[in-house]
Amino acid sequence: MNRLLANKWTKVVLFLLCLAPLASLMWLAYQQDLGGNPIEYLTHATGDWCIRFVMLTLTITPLRMLTNVPAFTRYRRMLGLYAFFYGCLHLIIYFTLSLGLDFSGLWEDIVKRPYITVGMAAWLSMLPLAITSTAGWVRRMGFKNWQKLHKAIYFTAVAAVIHYWWLVKSDIRLPLLYAVIATILLGWRIVHKLRTPAPKKRVPVSV
Repeated sequence: MNRLLANKWTKVVLFLLCLAPLASLMWLAYQQDLGGNPIEYLTHATGDWCIRFVMLTLTITPLRMLTNVPAFTRYRRMLGLYAFFYGCLHLIIYFTLSLGLDFSGLWEDIVKRPYITVGMAAWLSMLPLAITSTAGWVRRMGFKNWQKLHKAIYFTAVAAVIHYWWLVKSDIRLPLLYAVIATILLGWRIVHKLRTPAPKKRVPVSV
């Protein structure tokens, strides 16, 4: 498994698979098969895929540790960037097609609609993670500081689920599923941290 995941072509295949949702939406748009409200369909679909990629990104660490396959880590950055990519599409579609590039309307929605407020917070929390996703930023920040910053994805996951939950109001089946997945993934981290013994402090040796 480790050898397969370390293969560069496996990464290429995954990269193309991550583009499949976008290709599907483009095909549906070309076929004019986006339902009675195409803008709403595109907005919801890109939002769904953003949350799914956030959950997939959070899955990498437990998967790596439970299977003892380090090569899974190679795919965390890609999945995280795709989460941001679909989050950007979600925001762009909403801002351009729903609001018609109306900045005052966007600000009014952020202030007055709680689900928009939380959704914008989720997107903003991904922005520094996307910017600092390169190896160069790891060197500049130092691994520990970089790691602390990238724990913001925990907030992203929670905020994204709340955004979706407050948006749908009545049919909460899908946001409930995402909430369960997020709870499992974040809960696993809490349990793992509690079970992992703290590193022993070095006692200075007197000369």
